[in-house]
Amino acid sequence: MAEENQTESASTPSPAEEKVESGSTHARKAAEEFKSAAGAVADQYRGRAEEVWNDATDRVRTFQDDTEQYVRDNPTKAVFSALGIGFVLGLIFRR
Repeated sequence: MAEENQTESASTPSPAEEKVESGSTHARKAAEEFKSAAGAVADQYRGRAEEVWNDATDRVRTFQDDTEQYVRDNPTKAVFSALGIGFVLGLIFRR
C-alpha cells in the first residue's frame, strides 16, 4: 500500500510542488525581463557615454589646434609665457 502511494505521488505533483514550480517559472520570467530591461538601459548609457566621449575628444582637438595656431602666430609671447609659468612653478615647488 505504501508503494502505491509513492507511485501515485510521483506521477502527480502535490499542490506545494506545483506552487514551487509556478514560483520558479515566475522567477525565471522576471529575471529574463529584468535582464532585457537592464540591457536596454545599459545600451542607452553606452550610447550616451560614446556621445560624451566623442564630444570631449573633439573639444580637446579643437583646443590643441587653437593652441598650436596661437603659438605659431605669437611665438615670443608663448616662449615668455612658458618661462614665466616655469619660474612660478619652480618657486612653488622649491619651498
